[in-house]
Amino acid sequence: MGRLEGKVALISGGARGQGAVETELFSNEGAKVVFGDIRDDEGKQVEAKIRELGGDVTYIHMDATNEEDWQKAVALAESQYGKLDILVNNAGISPPERQIDITVEQWDAVMDINAKGVFLGTKHAIPAMQRAGGGSIINISSIAGIVGRPLASPAYAASKGAVRVFSKSTAAQHASDNIRCNSVHPGPIDTDMLRGVTASADPSSRVGEIPLGRLGQSEDVAYGVLYLASDEAAFVTGIELVIDGGVTGSRP
Repeated sequence: MGRLEGKVALISGGARGQGAVETELFSNEGAKVVFGDIRDDEGKQVEAKIRELGGDVTYIHMDATNEEDWQKAVALAESQYGKLDILVNNAGISPPERQIDITVEQWDAVMDINAKGVFLGTKHAIPAMQRAGGGSIINISSIAGIVGRPLASPAYAASKGAVRVFSKSTAAQHASDNIRCNSVHPGPIDTDMLRGVTASADPSSRVGEIPLGRLGQSEDVAYGVLYLASDEAAFVTGIELVIDGGVTGSRP
């Protein structure tokens, strides 16, 4: 039996990268999954691939900053699969600019997707989870939301710090509903986002800062998310799960 057998999950930013890996892993572990993104062609490809493998997943167009899109996604999970047990707030962006000298529009875009998107997803998932008798919310933050990072945009760091504390507040306020909420804090992961913020355009240039001597893979993060989503983590809420190859643990 899969680790998520009988569970229904909603994942944002699921059309590619880490979100697509999470969607496939959750399906392989027995969950029924609704996943959303703004990249419809890629999302439909992921949906078709997983369905060919026997998974029960449904793609929906979803802009993480759009409240109506969240309402539709939660409603789809309940109407198609009967309930909602798990939310993964995975959608996020990072501006290529690493300095404070960014435009107000760039700042707002990062905060809208990375912070407001998490708020909206949580806001609309919680009533569904209350109806289901409980649930697990996993918010993807970053080690930039815990420690100062010279390679991280201040806007990105601020948004991920907001996700970190928002997760703790959600955990405290909804423990009585049997709803858990935790944040995941990846370090350097070999994704398109990392390439976009690495000056040399070669993410392997970051390996020197990682004690384990390699970049993380999306699967490394997805397995941590899977643990927090599963009943194995039934007594785990309000924590920060750091998945960074030892970067923060090796700081002086």
